[in-house]
Amino acid sequence: MKKSRCFQQLAFNLLYGLWITCCLAQTTPSNAATPAPTPSPSPSQRPMNERLKVRLAGYPRKHNEGRVEISYKGEWGTICDDDFSLANANVLCRQMGFVSATGWAHSAKYGKGQGKIWLDNVLCNGGEKSIEFCKSRGWGNSDCTHDEDAGVVCKDERIPGFVESNVIDAHVDENKIEEVRLRPVVAMAKKRLPITEGVVEVKYKDGWAQICDLGWTIKNTRVICGMLGFPHEKKVNKNFYKRLRKRAAEKVSRPKVNVSASGRPTSKAKANSKSKQSSTGKRLYLERQKSYFHIHSVACTGTEIHLAACPLEFKKPNATVSCEGGMAAVVSCMPGPLFMQNSGLKKKLRTSRNVRLKGGARLGEGRVEVLKDNEWGTVCDDRWNLQSASVVCRELGFGSAKEALTGSRMGQGMGPIYMNEVKCGGQERTIWSCPFKNITSEDCQHTEDAGVRCNIPYMGLENSIRLTGGRTRYEGRLEVLSSDANGTQRWGLICGETWTTKEAMVACRQLGLGYANQGVQETWYWDSSNVTEMVMSGIKCTGSEMSINQCQHHKTVSCQKSAAKFGAGVICSETTSDLVLNAPLVQQTVYIEDRPLHMLYCAAEEDCLSKSAAKANWPYGHRRLLRFSSQINNIGRADFKPKAGRHSWVWHACHGHYHSMDIFTHYDLLNANGSKVAEGHKASFCLEDTDCQEGVSKRYECANFGDQGITVGCWDLYRHDIDCQWIDITDVRPGNYIFQIVINPNHEVAESDFSNNAMKCNCKYDGNRVWLHNCHVGDALSEEAERRFEKYPGQLNNQVS
Repeated sequence: MKKSRCFQQLAFNLLYGLWITCCLAQTTPSNAATPAPTPSPSPSQRPMNERLKVRLAGYPRKHNEGRVEISYKGEWGTICDDDFSLANANVLCRQMGFVSATGWAHSAKYGKGQGKIWLDNVLCNGGEKSIEFCKSRGWGNSDCTHDEDAGVVCKDERIPGFVESNVIDAHVDENKIEEVRLRPVVAMAKKRLPITEGVVEVKYKDGWAQICDLGWTIKNTRVICGMLGFPHEKKVNKNFYKRLRKRAAEKVSRPKVNVSASGRPTSKAKANSKSKQSSTGKRLYLERQKSYFHIHSVACTGTEIHLAACPLEFKKPNATVSCEGGMAAVVSCMPGPLFMQNSGLKKKLRTSRNVRLKGGARLGEGRVEVLKDNEWGTVCDDRWNLQSASVVCRELGFGSAKEALTGSRMGQGMGPIYMNEVKCGGQERTIWSCPFKNITSEDCQHTEDAGVRCNIPYMGLENSIRLTGGRTRYEGRLEVLSSDANGTQRWGLICGETWTTKEAMVACRQLGLGYANQGVQETWYWDSSNVTEMVMSGIKCTGSEMSINQCQHHKTVSCQKSAAKFGAGVICSETTSDLVLNAPLVQQTVYIEDRPLHMLYCAAEEDCLSKSAAKANWPYGHRRLLRFSSQINNIGRADFKPKAGRHSWVWHACHGHYHSMDIFTHYDLLNANGSKVAEGHKASFCLEDTDCQEGVSKRYECANFGDQGITVGCWDLYRHDIDCQWIDITDVRPGNYIFQIVINPNHEVAESDFSNNAMKCNCKYDGNRVWLHNCHVGDALSEEAERRFEKYPGQLNNQVS
């Protein structure tokens, strides 16, 4: 009986154990099951010298969107779109230097990647500094294919301090260097802008810290100067700073003595001069004693765009010695010609004549254009990066590049595209020395024109001008800071009598508010300031000046309307239009027509004929007309709209449409002296989108009292066979002339660039036929080619050759 009970007990225990095991097996996930997302290995679990790199890839895409690729353990791979979200996209975009994400893409929208799929089931909360801190299945653990590669669309705005345009090292430590400055030591240097020499300081926590100069090289100086807007570096007189430091050290260590060795007090003049000599050195010495050295070693190659890209050695928290045997790093920079105080040196340091920037609102930014065979052309943005952009910036007298812009962000160019896949190393003196590919029309379009934003020196120009009374910070009455005879500074107004769009362009640039949308001569509706005195008048600018003070103006204020309501004002804008004529089309379509007078009544009513037509025997006889087609392209960054609202448009019953501008174009025939021998003018029959580039939709149409304008990427075509599309040459004798068309001649509507509004051709007229040669937009040729154009054979003696 006992045996059977023991056997039953044993059997029960055995069955119970098997049941428990089975239950545990059911509640524990197997290795084959999908693991719960866990944080990816932290940087501390990887080698210290390894940095996570992130880039955008794929096709077709813009510069701020694409397939996400990350480099882990030296190998590039993708991210699966499972559980992907906008929070993940935000982390990735910030990691690549963009401020945020606007969207993300799934299912390999930008094409399938290659290699490993590094991350899957990524779950970020949006605040992580790097994608590696988000939850995921772990590195390389994925059940996806490349058909599920994730992509992101980032907001087209950069975070300051990032040093690559496409591949960005993800620095997630607190030692990231973002801001650098020069603090002048010599008293005279403090009063002059820009500051070109001084102690290098980096922003650290809530203050500024120095860099130890042990092992400091000229290559480090080059990088610092580039960041601060200077194209060249100079050697510093280290002995001068060492002497200052030595004197300061002696003065600090020596007890204070008020009497001389002979028992007489030292003269005040002597004491003052010594204190002045040693004060700068004393400051250097004391800074060294205070151990404010955040960076102990810098090893730049000289091609870096930012100090953060150089190998840096930071001060260790437990270090006892601070920069032993060294001192605070001091650098000296050479400014570009635009920022030089010494006019004699300006002439020696001329900037490149083979490269220029067009279409930018601010100094040091624009579309990159290069000169080849006396004709300007653009650069394609394939492989365009900060190294290549920096070569352009330095060549033009600015510092290194702040941004390498792609996708025609500074507007589209016209004419040839000369360069593609430019690969500068960073040390080249000109972009023409960099390796590049010659391209065909299939490779690139003007929608891919490259641009730059360069670092420029701080000049403090915005401190002497301000806006008041506007509804937004982009508009208002202008007030400028002026000094009276006693040197007392006060704010005053600008007389609005001669104020135009060109002057407004300079004011908006000085304010750092982009382009001028409008120059306002009366500002009674912005009256919100106690400033009522006019301090500047008769201002006349070319439009390229850095500040209003550089424009011509009266030495003594002379303003007929001196009330405050007649003070000048501006409306600024971040974007604006840019109209350019299609010069080849004019040359291809020109011909002469003898048109009967009975068909020209409407044209006469709109003043499209020469003055002698009024004396003709209407309706008998004819007028000889030089006819042509004109295509006006908007290559800017905003739509071109008439200044006047539709309520003030004028209806012309004869042609059956509204005129939105009094004068839209001038057509002129000029002799060698530049005098007009014949002219035509055309009010804007109606500004509309005749046709557009691929992917751009028409917005403006004149029919049914529709909105008038020209959309960015579209053009308004005036065919040769419509009224007033001509010059009346009935009274012109045979000869050689210059044929000229000027769009928006009175600058009624703001544009980013007025230099390309005129088009010129050499015109040969033999009394029966006409030929146009060398048709080009005003800024399309080199200075030499423009001079040759003016001396066209037969031009000077007005004889047909």
